[in-house]
Amino acid sequence: MYGVFCLCNNTFMKKNIIITGSTSGIGKELVRIFAKDGSYHVFAGYRNKDLIERIDNVEYFYIDMKISDSIKEAANFIKSNTDKIDILINVAGCVVAGPIEKIPTDKLREQFEVNTFSHIEFTQNLVEVLENGRIINISSMASFGHFPFISPYCASKRALDIFFNAFALENYKNIKVISVKPGVIATPIWKKSVETNEKLLNDCADYEKEMCFMKKNALSNTDKGLDVLKAAKMIKLISEKKNPKASYTLGKDAAFARILSLFSQDVINKLVSIGLKSRIK
Repeated sequence: MYGVFCLCNNTFMKKNIIITGSTSGIGKELVRIFAKDGSYHVFAGYRNKDLIERIDNVEYFYIDMKISDSIKEAANFIKSNTDKIDILINVAGCVVAGPIEKIPTDKLREQFEVNTFSHIEFTQNLVEVLENGRIINISSMASFGHFPFISPYCASKRALDIFFNAFALENYKNIKVISVKPGVIATPIWKKSVETNEKLLNDCADYEKEMCFMKKNALSNTDKGLDVLKAAKMIKLISEKKNPKASYTLGKDAAFARILSLFSQDVINKLVSIGLKSRIK
């Protein structure tokens, strides 16, 4: 009877999942749908306490992806509350935009700190509780590298994919890594990107037309992109697959970006240049 009781009891044990960037966009929807499922205990990372939603099955923790000590403290908090993490979803991110000749190098470093290095450091501090678990990185179709004027974002997402693919090959703890590359999703990140890059977008000598287009395009993406709830549901389905692939694209635009990446760089550059010029006009 004891053995049967243990088997039944384990059947109803909740899985532990960590979601960073949990108070807006994809992260916010992921927290909601995983918590609603009832079979997950969600650790949700936040930076702005005012944006927290009190939800059953959700335990919030503070993390600032720009500060190493904050990342370590967040990992220690999680490890003090559980000895097993089943899924880690790295969502937190930001966008640095502008012509590469104009972007201050400290902004480039900030882009990599938030989108790449913070996730590596967070993972390094959680490896001991991630054994036999899964890491899902919310990368981007920008990882394919076709998009001028957001090269810092493209490069940071590409670097994220490269580092974690190496981790998947190297680790001895049977930790599966999955890269999800969405296309444009209707989230606040686009409006935030305009606010974050306001100086360059509004005052960029020789690139006024391009920056005007970038600003208008970013603001329109807030509404015209793939529905964020639909994207979150697709990510949840991917996370629960028995044998998931190493990489997925979400949306037709992301699928097109993947196909375009198969061409030579000269062809890609020509096509992107023609497309950009026609859209700016």
